[in-house]
Amino acid sequence: MRNWRAITIYSDKFLDAMSWFMDIQGMSIFPFIILRKKYRDNVLYQSKGKETINHENIHFQQSLELFIIPFYIIYIIEWFFKIFFSKGNPYRNISFEREAYGNDSNLDYLKTRKRYNWIKLIFNGQ
Repeated sequence: MRNWRAITIYSDKFLDAMSWFMDIQGMSIFPFIILRKKYRDNVLYQSKGKETINHENIHFQQSLELFIIPFYIIYIIEWFFKIFFSKGNPYRNISFEREAYGNDSNLDYLKTRKRYNWIKLIFNGQ
């Protein structure tokens, strides 16, 4: 599954529609990664775009590990619990996000990533 790749789409309109509570730069909805057009069109954003694509590809691999639907169920349940039982930003404390944010600048991370690496982050830390 490590060799499977998401289909990348660039759509500001979709991300704006999904940005109810925060500014969304990218989103992984299996089998797609949706990114802002600036990451494709603007040279100044292409470096950051590689990190955003890597971040979303980490989520893509996480969803493959859990056979897609359970990924989203666990994501929502964990977010709900983090609202009440964690310090700081509940979204940033979700184990899936902690793994992705912690490794999005390491563009080689997916080559060496161990499967289910996010599990150790559920109760570890905040």
